[in-house]
Amino acid sequence: MNQPLIEIRSAPHVQGPKSVETIMRHVVYSLLPICAFYVFQYGISALASIVVVTAACLFAERYFVRTGTQAGRLSDYSAVITGLLLALTLPPGFPLWMGAVAGLVAIALGKALFGGIGFNVFNPALVGRAFVQAAFPTAIATYTPSFLAGRFTEFIPSSLAWPLMIPADAAAWLKAKNLDALAGATPLAKWKFDGVVANAGDLLTSLSGHMAVGPAPVLILLCGAYLALRRFMDWRIPLAIIGSAALTAWLLYAFDGVRYPNPFFMLFSGGLILGAVYMATDMATSPVTPKGMWVYGALIGLLTVVIRYYSGLPEGVMYAILIANAASPLIEKVTQPVPFGRGVLNRHKRATYPLNPGYISREEASAVTPKKRFLPKKPKK
Repeated sequence: MNQPLIEIRSAPHVQGPKSVETIMRHVVYSLLPICAFYVFQYGISALASIVVVTAACLFAERYFVRTGTQAGRLSDYSAVITGLLLALTLPPGFPLWMGAVAGLVAIALGKALFGGIGFNVFNPALVGRAFVQAAFPTAIATYTPSFLAGRFTEFIPSSLAWPLMIPADAAAWLKAKNLDALAGATPLAKWKFDGVVANAGDLLTSLSGHMAVGPAPVLILLCGAYLALRRFMDWRIPLAIIGSAALTAWLLYAFDGVRYPNPFFMLFSGGLILGAVYMATDMATSPVTPKGMWVYGALIGLLTVVIRYYSGLPEGVMYAILIANAASPLIEKVTQPVPFGRGVLNRHKRATYPLNPGYISREEASAVTPKKRFLPKKPKK
């Protein structure tokens, strides 16, 4: 008689229909329109940057998985997301070999160092971005205007720099196109160093030519809404970041409208929307408690505005998210919900009666406090 087989497995025993691969795949789908718009803005230089950075991330992922350094596989799409987000944070004319270094570092220090997907403490794309900002500060601060003529037929000269060589001067290239150097500055840099505030409408759509801006914030919000509606992303974190940044910027603007720009400029300039929707919501580096998500997002929004206003850097989203990633375990611990009844049943009560002297042992009763507590005298021979 055939005996039924009993299969013993470890938890979880009940799995939902949404796997890691499914979630990551839909995140990649939502990033494709943003990448296409970025290529539409800057041409083949942006396309080459996306391809090279993503390929470097995939290569590093495969190497560390094959050598057993980290867990995961290429089919989970996590390395693709890291490459796409990292490329979107880099200037379109960033040298390709530097972009490849950024992709390798993002996987090596952002994921493999911690054991792979799900174990990383910091967002891998921002780890790669922080590394190249420290290693190549001049190249990463060099931007070019969007919608230039001939962007689909020629590269930005700095993109094709040879490894370990100084990139071509972007200012001279812009001058040859009858554009001044100010056209290559980001809106945040123009405000920070020149006091020029761009129009919020132009920043919202990013369709105004000759501006060094990233993908349109309205497009990023639409793609993020797709993920939120499909429940592949929690809406609390982006809403908390945008709300906290808007409130902080509005308070400062109301205090001194001449020194501080309007809140709309703070929201739609730079990478705040991209960071709020796609980087701060990384499931491995953000809290899982509802209250923790609000605190986590509010911290990022506050730090972003403070760094932009009071530091020497025009942008502060990257550092704000990395600091919040480091604080995420503490936020999660503090905001952990208390089980029902535990706060009442396990509450320690203070004794309201004096201790009975009979409970004190003889040794404790006859003990004498030494005169010299920290440095007792040595025993005599």
